[in-house]
Amino acid sequence: MRIVVLAGGIGGARFLLGVRAVAREVGAEVTAVVNVGDDVTLHGLRICPDLDSVMYTLGGGADPERGWGRVGETWTVKEELAAYGAEPTWFGLGDKDIATHLVRTRMLDAGYPLSAVTDALCDRWQPGIRVLPASDDRVETHAVVEVDGVTKAIHFQEWWIRHRAELPTQRFVFVGAETAKPAAGVLDALAAADVVLVAPSNPVVSVAPILAVPAVREAVATGKAPVVGVSPIIGTAPVRGMADKCLAVVGVECSPAGVGGLFGARSAGGVLDGWLVDESDAGVEVPGLTVHARPLWMTDEAATGAIVRAALSVAGVS
Repeated sequence: MRIVVLAGGIGGARFLLGVRAVAREVGAEVTAVVNVGDDVTLHGLRICPDLDSVMYTLGGGADPERGWGRVGETWTVKEELAAYGAEPTWFGLGDKDIATHLVRTRMLDAGYPLSAVTDALCDRWQPGIRVLPASDDRVETHAVVEVDGVTKAIHFQEWWIRHRAELPTQRFVFVGAETAKPAAGVLDALAAADVVLVAPSNPVVSVAPILAVPAVREAVATGKAPVVGVSPIIGTAPVRGMADKCLAVVGVECSPAGVGGLFGARSAGGVLDGWLVDESDAGVEVPGLTVHARPLWMTDEAATGAIVRAALSVAGVS
């Protein structure tokens, strides 16, 4: 069996732990197509937060308490940058993490595409699955906001980290997405897939930027493989993060039904065939979708694996 997962953020990384565990049980191959909309250049370094979250989490190097960054991290460089007053001061780079960004930036500057760089970085971490960026091209999520009466676009990282999503926000823009091409290997993986899973990641800024790459969306929407999504919302709240604030910006109700409708059924021009919601949301209906309910709290790898098996069952490939 070949499984492709569209993923981003910490939720996506943790979901992939369960996918990997199930894949090892059944002898499946897994490819993660990972969001690059969060990518940003700071202090001259190219930072890819979602790719790194997946790599560190599956490689056993992620900080389990923060949920992001490296375990046992130190912050000497951050403190020194702050002492110089070097902007931005709102984004913290850990010392271990900086090594990753230095290697990535050096390789990108030498002309290697992001997909090749990611392969090289994963050589160290051995995630046990294939990790691909959605695109080798620059695709960045920006927020159109109002600051002191002036409307302007700022990078999503600034909106999320510096301003904690509190600014009046008109919309999100996926800069570069319209002309971006899928990274090497993405279309081949989707064409060969037996099932495509949409991880319980932020639907607006983790999954939508992947699908904003036209050829990726086309491949998911028209491919032979069934597509099943797992709700990142339980009741009226996100499992983690600030997906509720992102959904509010795009005018979508923060609920399993709202997010399922945002993705939409493939039969009606969307991308999903099935939708998995928490047992507390049993009875939720989304037009055109088969909706199943089961516990969705990813409390540990075993619980997450059970969610993955349920998603595969909905897809009819378990």
